[in-house]
Amino acid sequence: MRAAVVVFPGSNCDRDLAVAFERVGFDVTMVWHKETGLPEGVDIVGVPGGFSYGDYLRCGAIAARSPVCKAIVSHAERGGYVLGICNGFQILTETGILPGALLRNAGLKYICRTVGLRVETTDSAFTREYEKGQVIRIPIAHHDGNYYADDATLERLRAEDRIAFTYTENPNGSVADIAGILSPNRRVLGMMPHPERAADSGHGGTDGLALFRALAGVLAPA
Repeated sequence: MRAAVVVFPGSNCDRDLAVAFERVGFDVTMVWHKETGLPEGVDIVGVPGGFSYGDYLRCGAIAARSPVCKAIVSHAERGGYVLGICNGFQILTETGILPGALLRNAGLKYICRTVGLRVETTDSAFTREYEKGQVIRIPIAHHDGNYYADDATLERLRAEDRIAFTYTENPNGSVADIAGILSPNRRVLGMMPHPERAADSGHGGTDGLALFRALAGVLAPA
């Protein structure tokens, strides 16, 4: 199993994400954002959290124009797996891989704490090891995590069972309490909370580890 973790200027969760992938058996390659392609045979691309380009202009907007993002879009269009976390989720919406946008938190403050997430669907490679309705504890750390989608998009996400996670107590104003969504083919997940920070008991919890373990179970050679 091969994973690529993309590194942008300002990424600060890239190693955390790589370690979480490695913990469940992935061979990980770090990919600088100026690269025009992904390593041969990559199964999943991780787009990590941080503050790409200092969050100038709009969170993720400049990073989404980096050369590597064309390769990420092509990978997703071919049916490859992509996981975007926090700033990575913002980048995926800016590329158009996922719908909607991430706005400034409703309270206009940076939030850094562990929150409750409700698993809304188990019908994906990312969530298959959880139970529908299960509440897990995952850290958040963001200033612009307020997910917005218009009514038509929200209706489509609900109808297609593409809302992966919701907040049990909405910390940022996200519409319908949304914390993470899936692509139409269910192979791309964008989420604001950080499962890679909840993949080691030494960090206070392991509720995020099941996400990476589930991916490994799907992608591991038979």
